[in-house]
Amino acid sequence: MPIYHKLGNFPQKRHTVFQSKRGNHYYEQLFGTEGFSGFSSLLYHVHRPTQVKEIIKSYSVEPKIAIEKNIKALLLKGFQIKPQDDFLDSRKAVLVNGDCHIGLAAPKQSMRTYFYKNADADEMLFIHKGKGILRTFMGNIPFEYGDYLIIPRGMIYQMEFETSDNRIFYVESFAPFYTPKRYKNASGQLLEHSPFCERDFKLPTELETHDQKGDFLIKIKKEGMMHEVVYATHPFDVIGWDGYNFPWGFSIHNFEPLTGRVHQPPPVHQTFETSTFVVCSFCPRLYDYHPQAIPAPYNHSNIDSDEVLYYVDGDFMSRNNIEQGHITLHPKGIPHGPAPGAMERSIGQKETMELAVMVDTFRPLMVTEDAMAIDDGKYYKSWVE
Repeated sequence: MPIYHKLGNFPQKRHTVFQSKRGNHYYEQLFGTEGFSGFSSLLYHVHRPTQVKEIIKSYSVEPKIAIEKNIKALLLKGFQIKPQDDFLDSRKAVLVNGDCHIGLAAPKQSMRTYFYKNADADEMLFIHKGKGILRTFMGNIPFEYGDYLIIPRGMIYQMEFETSDNRIFYVESFAPFYTPKRYKNASGQLLEHSPFCERDFKLPTELETHDQKGDFLIKIKKEGMMHEVVYATHPFDVIGWDGYNFPWGFSIHNFEPLTGRVHQPPPVHQTFETSTFVVCSFCPRLYDYHPQAIPAPYNHSNIDSDEVLYYVDGDFMSRNNIEQGHITLHPKGIPHGPAPGAMERSIGQKETMELAVMVDTFRPLMVTEDAMAIDDGKYYKSWVE
């Protein structure tokens, strides 16, 4: 995150003595990325953050692959994922490759008995339904419908829900999330033509500092395994921190669409990027204003990427029979475009109220067993008149 942020108390000089009023030492921790060359923050703990008391058990959470090499366009009915009480149990990966896991979650309850850390991947949680607070050892972020939450790998967190009907579209990325390079100057500041600016970001506030010893369960995901680890002190014991590596949020409703006289290509909707895929936000916007414009997207070939669309709200003008929570996969190798009749219907229309999230991966996606359980089975034939 190319913004400097700070919370709580910390010494003026790095790597120097920092003590409480009682004379107790605080313990410094570098929370960094890409070795010592990426974004980082310096945290100061009440207790040493290294105190592992026990590793209770370890078990596989690897997605089960149904189709390894896929050519078929799919429509997944996301709201058919059954709600479960537990946040982690509710997460179902549906499309995966070596760069990312794309999935759905429908948790009914807050995380109260454990904390969670993804040691492998940065996480993007898109809140489709629900409201609550993302609680982390670097501060808290309130969230609601339409929010993206970007959680760096290694972050210890809990999801606290105010609601029981919660729906989340998520992506675990094995490369860091960034805002697109073309929106920024050489120093990382967002430029005037960017569809959002720094004012739109939700930064952590309300730093919790717990001075507690005991048995604290942290579930750590690493290399497809979940490890249940007991720490000797409360993981939210940070007294202060500063730097550039921290969780943050952004509402899709604050994305300002870029429009033109004729249909604009998907990159104008780009919101985030990694080295292996991009994320786009399709938001309510005015249509193209050339007198002979065709607002519907033109047919295009997926030569270099698999396209995943998660439908959030509104009327999706390029598709037929699409509902909230549906996911479509358009794999590389097969051209795709608007559904039959959609192009003709779009001519003369002035605006769209659609809301969707798109993920374009640069390597093919495998289809999981959880995906096949919610596949409609016939979407790939939907362009036949």
